[in-house]
Amino acid sequence: MTVSDDAVARLKQAAEHWDAVPMGARLRLVRRFRCLLWRKWRRLPALYPKRPAVETWTAELLPLLAACRFLERNAGKVLSARKAGMWGRPLWLPGVTSRVERRPFGAVLILAPGNYPLMLPGIQLLQALVAGNVVALKPAPGGEAAARLLVDLLAQAGFPPSVCMVLPTDAGREAVAAGFDLIILTGSAQTGRQVLQDAARTLTPTIMELSGVDPVFVLPGADLAHVARRLAYGVRLNNGATCIAPHRVFIRNEDKAAVLALLRSTLAQKPPLSCDSAGQARLAALKERIEAAGGRVEMVGDVSIFTQVEGLHGLLDTDIFMPWLALTGVSDIEVATTLEKGMSYALGASIFGPAPAAAMLARRLRSGSVCINDLIVPTADPRLPFGGAGGSGYGVTRGPEGLLALTRPVVISSR
Repeated sequence: MTVSDDAVARLKQAAEHWDAVPMGARLRLVRRFRCLLWRKWRRLPALYPKRPAVETWTAELLPLLAACRFLERNAGKVLSARKAGMWGRPLWLPGVTSRVERRPFGAVLILAPGNYPLMLPGIQLLQALVAGNVVALKPAPGGEAAARLLVDLLAQAGFPPSVCMVLPTDAGREAVAAGFDLIILTGSAQTGRQVLQDAARTLTPTIMELSGVDPVFVLPGADLAHVARRLAYGVRLNNGATCIAPHRVFIRNEDKAAVLALLRSTLAQKPPLSCDSAGQARLAALKERIEAAGGRVEMVGDVSIFTQVEGLHGLLDTDIFMPWLALTGVSDIEVATTLEKGMSYALGASIFGPAPAAAMLARRLRSGSVCINDLIVPTADPRLPFGGAGGSGYGVTRGPEGLLALTRPVVISSR
């Protein structure tokens, strides 16, 4: 299927009919979708043979089911109209009342990622449909089976076939130029720059959920064994292909050796990973640059640990979705925050240590999601928005804010 002008026109026509469907009816279909998805839980690991089944259930299935429940309970309230009546009205507007409505954009293009091809586009797809939009879904290579499953479940749940179409994996640039009403990209910063250039020609609004190379701050008083366990979990999750995986670890000079020893012990017990060959080549090139600059790298299982990168932190400003960690020893937290401000990415961050000090540091970071004494897992809460800043993009998906981002406010005033 190509992305012709006629195909986009048909989608926009379908959007007019779908927008007229009451919110209650849309949410009943979401509930049916959720029930059908739950029944498929045994089949889902077959979609991802290189990933442990438990990771598929916890990282793909459960967050998507939770997102459905969030919509069922909250979408009507989040998207309800707001009335501006007489209370607080300016004196020079006597007799005027206004109403702010949330209206869908229309035809939304979702450019899906390859690392979580069911959960990430699934949440965006359902939020777009609940907001009254129709969707063209362009999966990443390898995500075709997940895209087909989503569309099949929508049809079985009773969604009209016209509200969602699946595009070929190589139709990205053609689709961006086709004149959709909104584009949502989850991908690399490099891809984001290309999409923005193409979307600018049609003035198409975009939401950019882009790469991360997340920092971890280990404060005085942190439980170092807990830090090592969480780092080992996060860096290996999904074979290292997680946008908010930990990579750049800032730790006091006096604690660095202890954490490194704990990481070696923890990682040595882990089973082997199945990593992407292209990512392995990029990581190998990074290791060569680090070593050429005087740094040190060691392999512990499948994880590359940069054990000496002090003075080389600028080389780590790269979005390589592979299992790697860089331990940077610092004299105090001020040095760490100064180094962090020089990085282009700001997607997620983690802080380990006493809660009061961690909370103070969290307020100083640019990252869109900050976890204290944990990493990655809290961001799967369907009530929370997700998005970054700088090289990690702009705009949000998920949560009430992500749902609102799929609509535009329209003001109706009457005297």
